[in-house]
Amino acid sequence: MKVYSSDKIRNIVLLGHGGVGKTTVAEAMAFASGAITRRGSVNDGNTISDFDAEETKRHFSVNTSILPIEWEEYKINILDTPGYFDFVGEVEEALRAAEGAVIVVSAKSGVQVGTELAWEKAEAAGLPRFIFVNGMDEEGANLVKVLEDLQSTFGKAIAPFQVPIKENGKFVGFVNVVKMEGRKFEGDRVVPCEIPDSMADEIDPVRQMILEAVAETDEELMERYFDGDEFTVDEIQDALKSGIVSGDIVPVLCGCAINGTGIGVLMTSICRYFPVAEMVHPTLDAVDKDGKPVKVECGETAPFSAFVFKTSVDPFLGKITYFKINSGILRRDDPVVNVTKDAVERMNRLYVMRGKEQIEVPEIHAGDIGAVTKLSVTTTGDTLCGKRIAVNFPPIQFPDALMCMAVEPKSKGDEDKVSASLQRLMEEDPTIRLVVDREMKQQLLYGVGDQHLDVIVSKMLNKFKIGIELKKPKVPYRETIRSKVQVQGKHKKQSGGHGQYGDVHIIFEPSGDLTQPYVFAEEVFGGAVPKNYFPAVEKGIQECVKSGVLAGYPMVGVKATLVDGSYHPVDSSEMAFKLATALAFKNGIPQAKPVILEPIMTVHITVDEAYMGDIIGDLNKRRGRVLGMERVGKKQVIEAEVPQAEMFTYPADLRSITQGRGMFSMEFARYEETTKEVQDKIIADSKLQDEAKS
Repeated sequence: MKVYSSDKIRNIVLLGHGGVGKTTVAEAMAFASGAITRRGSVNDGNTISDFDAEETKRHFSVNTSILPIEWEEYKINILDTPGYFDFVGEVEEALRAAEGAVIVVSAKSGVQVGTELAWEKAEAAGLPRFIFVNGMDEEGANLVKVLEDLQSTFGKAIAPFQVPIKENGKFVGFVNVVKMEGRKFEGDRVVPCEIPDSMADEIDPVRQMILEAVAETDEELMERYFDGDEFTVDEIQDALKSGIVSGDIVPVLCGCAINGTGIGVLMTSICRYFPVAEMVHPTLDAVDKDGKPVKVECGETAPFSAFVFKTSVDPFLGKITYFKINSGILRRDDPVVNVTKDAVERMNRLYVMRGKEQIEVPEIHAGDIGAVTKLSVTTTGDTLCGKRIAVNFPPIQFPDALMCMAVEPKSKGDEDKVSASLQRLMEEDPTIRLVVDREMKQQLLYGVGDQHLDVIVSKMLNKFKIGIELKKPKVPYRETIRSKVQVQGKHKKQSGGHGQYGDVHIIFEPSGDLTQPYVFAEEVFGGAVPKNYFPAVEKGIQECVKSGVLAGYPMVGVKATLVDGSYHPVDSSEMAFKLATALAFKNGIPQAKPVILEPIMTVHITVDEAYMGDIIGDLNKRRGRVLGMERVGKKQVIEAEVPQAEMFTYPADLRSITQGRGMFSMEFARYEETTKEVQDKIIADSKLQDEAKS
């Protein structure tokens, strides 16, 4: 592949609902451009985009892949993203490297949840958009209905460029509404044809949509439109390009990727209408080494800087680092500094990656996407610079991974291997989190959803030959007391030589502070217990509260006041008083109405108003309490408090309830007494575990 200058590069991300054919569109573009000689199939598992073992097994995209193709003297970097919500981290990475988005929509299903989310993400990233209606050859395809769905959902920005020509129900060509010319498909070619007279009623309203969209880009054009003046083709195309770059116009193209129809037109439109990187981002925000904001000028003449937007681990090549050059030109063997890590990296060879294929190049220009292997410290989110500049670009904001399961190795002795292998997967996927819960003696694996976690389990087995099991996490319950009691604890033992004697009278009562395990006080009069034994008594309390009397969970909110006792001048010792304290604890706490506390989480759920009833009903089933509701934009935000034990699978459950439209965040609020039914179950489970150990 030859080296391309910035003005000839287009970076486009394919977005859309899962299963609408994004990977098939990418495959068709690669085939039409000559990048591949045989068109693969997702079902057959032989596309150049879905090359990972998990993708070929599951028949859908799990990772973002990059496919550079050459078309009409341009280079198009296609970023093919997963459509399933669990892999949204891959989408965020791709958005960071793109200057335009093609949202793929099914000609049968029209606007789906993934379509709306794709639009929102592209809009938030400030990307110009095309919509490609795929599957026009399929039975039930209805472009008119799809256009109505698109306009009702996204408004007047929708501007269809084509009206399909059908013969005997088959998609054989289209009318280019911009130029008002007919086109027919002949094999891989598109040839001119007459516009059928019978299509006037279909074409006129679509033509009016285009003219209205053009008129709204400029006041002078608007006046001419109302005066009934005709626009020239050049005026229409110039206005369309301006409107597309600003986001005011979103063209709709149609085709059928599975047989390649309409794909050449899509690529030509991408080259003609989508902007170069420098037009979308003339400057980029960054910070210098002192953390002060700076503006980085983009373009080939500026000093070299690049952002690492993706990392993958190949079993043969090792770590592959994908970067987008924001400014300057990177040449082979150029000295490069990782500003984020303050380390020098060596780049002996530069590549552009087409799926898993490495294509070596001598240099890469601003606006282009490149790759390098075996960098020592560089990870996703790092900034690479040349010697003339030292800046840091802001990191990618990944969604919080809130789906949590405890991870255990299937084979004993693999604990360290599990941690090391998951760390390698975390280099590839920053949405994965591994947390070591020392209190509950478990490793917690966090992912975006259940499918995400399932892929992680599969990758662990296939890539690292380590079998792991995911189990429901243990909840860090606490125990406390609800009443006041005074008890005696006496430890007296005689043996050869010195005996052991310790005697304490302790009042146990709630301290009122559940953030502290215990509060110790002494109110001993007359030297009944010498002061030098007070620390031993407190140490006894400190050790005892580590395990409560109901289910063995740590205790909180306990106040222990030493009020009386006795000692022996010879047989008393610190150990004896510590043991006496333990006896007092064992006897007294069961009398002080012990209860189990559970962690309560504050949850903020953002949903469409239509789902409010279902969400509140579901929260009630989880023993949650709704604290309030607030409208934010078009959404409703519900604030609630829910026991942590009920929230481990909530990401998947919320997605099911809202068809993927809901989002939530969660943070620890406090500990609170649980219900008797839950408490009884916790105690019963604890007894079963004790019996299993014995």
